[in-house]
Amino acid sequence: MFNFDFLKAIKAPEHRLAWLVAIMADALQIVAFPVFAEGLVSPFDTVLDFLVAFVLTRLLGWHWAFLPSLGAELIPGVDLFPTWTAAVFFVTRQRVRSAEPEILPPGPAPASRQ
Repeated sequence: MFNFDFLKAIKAPEHRLAWLVAIMADALQIVAFPVFAEGLVSPFDTVLDFLVAFVLTRLLGWHWAFLPSLGAELIPGVDLFPTWTAAVFFVTRQRVRSAEPEILPPGPAPASRQ
């Protein structure tokens, strides 16, 4: 089961807004599937995906996780998986972890000079 304790650590409003955008885009594509079911050339689906990619890049900065998400969203049927939410999860989780201080093991005591 997933541990969502990392969400408590997300304080940046940009990260929270990115989560909202990703979840709303994925929910729209899943709930409104008949509207977006036209496939690869669906103009609504394509515009939505490029808009979400643009907004997430502006909010979180460029990240490689957005490329597979955009590619997967353009494949019919794959957009039923919440790829935008997964990408935002990956990016924000990585940034929360990188903000944690690194704890090093104690080393040898420095030699005293006399």
